[in-house]
Amino acid sequence: QVQLVESGGGLVQAGDSLRLSCAASGRTFSFYNSGWFRQAPGKEREFVGGMNRVTNTAVYSDSVKGRFTISRDNAENTVYLQMNSLKPEDTAIYYCAAAIIPLPVSSLRSINYWGQGTQVTVSS
Repeated sequence: QVQLVESGGGLVQAGDSLRLSCAASGRTFSFYNSGWFRQAPGKEREFVGGMNRVTNTAVYSDSVKGRFTISRDNAENTVYLQMNSLKPEDTAIYYCAAAIIPLPVSSLRSINYWGQGTQVTVSS
């Protein structure tokens, strides 16, 4: 079992930066591919970015590529999402995820563990 706890969300203005953290307990992150998803009001949960546990390479959705960066600290068992140049359309609840298979996944049912989510609100 893995428990994921996100932190770092908040209210910021357009153009600002935020760093989200996802701390894992139980089995370590190194056993899983890790990533971030988000869900805006009235919309489906969407993939933001993911890091491959073997290659330590990250992939991102087109909407955040060049602005968001995922990193992982295996010693701290924590995954981070650095978000720069935030836009109002980035407003959503952000969820940390851990999966046996590499991200992105074709179905959210392939995600093995989810965090509880952290709210990010970007004002214009």
